[in-house]
Amino acid sequence: RDAELAQLHELLEKALRGERQVVFVTGEPGIGKTTLVEAFVDQMMAQGQLVCARGQCLEHYGAGEAYLPVLEALSRLCRAQGGEVYTALLHQYAPTWLVQMPWLLTASEREALQRQLFGMTRERMLREMAEALRVLTIRTPLILVLEDLHWSDYSTLDLLTSLARRQEAPRLLVIGTYRPVDVIISEHPLKAIKQELQMHGQCTEVALNSLSEEAVSEYLTLRLAARATSRSSLRGLAHTLRRRTDGNPLFLTTVVDDLTARGILVQQQEHWKLKAGIAEEELGVPEGVRQMIERQVERLSPEEQQVLEVASVVGVKFSTAAAAAALEREEAWLEECCEQLARRGQFVYARGLEEWPDGTLTMQYEFLHTLYQSVVYERIGVARRMRLHQRIGEREEQGYGERAGERAAELARHFEQGRDYRRAVRYRRQAGDKAVQRCAIQEALDHLTRGLTFLQSLPESRERAQEELFLQAALGPVLMAVKGYAAPEVEQVYARARELCRQVGETPQLFPVLWGLFAFEAVRANFHHARELAERLLQLAQRLQDPALLLMSHEALAQITYLQGEPARAQEHAAQGCRLYDLQAHRSLAFLYGEDPGVVCVGVESWIVACLGYHDQALKSVHNALSLAREVDHPLSLAQAFLIAAKLHQHRREVDAVHQWTEEAITLASKEELPFFLAVGTILRGWVLSEQGRSEEGIAQMRQGMAAYRATGAESEQTHHLALLAHAYGKAGQIQEGLDVVDEALALVQRNGERYCEAELYRLKGELTLQKAG
Repeated sequence: RDAELAQLHELLEKALRGERQVVFVTGEPGIGKTTLVEAFVDQMMAQGQLVCARGQCLEHYGAGEAYLPVLEALSRLCRAQGGEVYTALLHQYAPTWLVQMPWLLTASEREALQRQLFGMTRERMLREMAEALRVLTIRTPLILVLEDLHWSDYSTLDLLTSLARRQEAPRLLVIGTYRPVDVIISEHPLKAIKQELQMHGQCTEVALNSLSEEAVSEYLTLRLAARATSRSSLRGLAHTLRRRTDGNPLFLTTVVDDLTARGILVQQQEHWKLKAGIAEEELGVPEGVRQMIERQVERLSPEEQQVLEVASVVGVKFSTAAAAAALEREEAWLEECCEQLARRGQFVYARGLEEWPDGTLTMQYEFLHTLYQSVVYERIGVARRMRLHQRIGEREEQGYGERAGERAAELARHFEQGRDYRRAVRYRRQAGDKAVQRCAIQEALDHLTRGLTFLQSLPESRERAQEELFLQAALGPVLMAVKGYAAPEVEQVYARARELCRQVGETPQLFPVLWGLFAFEAVRANFHHARELAERLLQLAQRLQDPALLLMSHEALAQITYLQGEPARAQEHAAQGCRLYDLQAHRSLAFLYGEDPGVVCVGVESWIVACLGYHDQALKSVHNALSLAREVDHPLSLAQAFLIAAKLHQHRREVDAVHQWTEEAITLASKEELPFFLAVGTILRGWVLSEQGRSEEGIAQMRQGMAAYRATGAESEQTHHLALLAHAYGKAGQIQEGLDVVDEALALVQRNGERYCEAELYRLKGELTLQKAG
């Protein structure tokens, strides 16, 4: 909180010049007021040029217990090392205060003072304290901290007002902290007093907002003692925890401690992340936070508790229309209840009016913190919760009508919890499709796998088979991104989808399913089977005369014929694909198939013309592929374009350009968690290091990348990777190792027919053989 600390420092400087300074630090429950003040006081005390007295108001203070936080602060000051000076000062200038701290006096001193001060008045106490503070701060400035003023007694507020209004101000900074919501609920006079002082410029308010995602990331870096190499991994964690805690410092620190203690927040190879398979809603609420929220809920009326419970079922953001339908109450009554809560700053705040597609006008509210919603939600019994979810889902579905897909994720959740699995599955698929369109790959994976899970609850039928086919076909490209094109999970999904195509008969899903199988077989280096699938795709596209299907067919054939060492045929198919491609018409294909066919066709064409010696034309094609990928705005296609550029410049031995595009690819693949492209980028980074004279490091990177590449199930293009490795061994003077790698690559050529790099392998073998002989 650098900005707030700087503001407190500025106010202290004014106080040191003798300007009146009373400061109120405010925030919602647990927003970090105490932490901020502690940090400020610690900084000041470390300089040793002032003293600090701290007292705290407690909830159980009664009306007759006057000045208790101030007395606590003075008592601490007097009992600290060297406190005899302050005790003597109080004895001389503020005896009415000293007599209320008998533990600082002997019995005879206390009796003498009590006789002397018999009949003392409130006005006398205020005058004495003002004079004592003036004398005290002549020598040493003072910071007086009074915590939790929302529980303060009236006498303490009188003293604050008196200090704020004095014309002759001591070198004193008074900091009072309070929670606005508690002041409003209890109708505490602090609110009116603060407003009056503000109106006359006699106090300053420092209102604390929630922590930003950047601040959460900084906190995690310090809290977890993260090394510089692992700090990038904290971004995703910071995003999750910021969303989970709304940046509330108390909630944040408590949640991090809780997740660490439970082994959910773990460190894996210097990277901190949530344990695999843990969804955000499964993180739970730490017990201390839960109890604090429960106490706040219990202070509400039964009707307000009921409204909050129903609102929590709707979600963190909720509409009064949906909540009223669930409660079967008038919306106006529920809206009034929410408005009262929002006006008091309790639990929710208003977001404004919203109109649904069916014309329904409803108020939108949101919980102040997601943890509030979680705790309130858990108060509801399972059976009642199920009924509420079903009613809410039906009302929102009715309100959105044909546009219900806009709320697919919310509707899926409601119908799942309401045990209406047929509708839940349909909306999970729609939510998955929407997530794919936003390139939210992990979110799409969650929606689609949940849809398949709940699909098992439905009886077997043609309708269920069709729904499963939609889900499996949509899941394929998502798994290609998350696991890699040739991962076993990809094969299982597409094999099941092909079987479903046979069950349901003629279906538009057949083509994307066959294309997915082609991509899997091609990257697995099963080139013969992949070629058959590509030819079948072309036949199917020609029969249907669909330009998009023809485009995808030519893209498939361009890739496979290039890998098999048929550049003329590959160039023909790539050229046909480029002629068919239209950005506006075919932009969506990248999200349906997992890669943009225009980018791939242009990329294949660039490699071929480069091999033929037309380097200027090849560079132009690569620039077109990069421009196209950026316009499509699809992470996988953009990663492909970066690697296409890197490979072309590697062919031209342009080390700096390879380094530039490789790092772009690695950065994007790391951010989006694309293991296939990350592995290829690591291999090319190793080649760059080798060319820069860092042979040992480069070879290690290349082998690491190749192992990661194979771990995704990929087998194709390994002849090229091995050629790069052999070249690196030659530069390092490890000739025999280079020759062994070339022989390994040539064996692959004979085994699977990947011939596009065959000539380069024989050139390398000759070069290494000459080096060995020389």
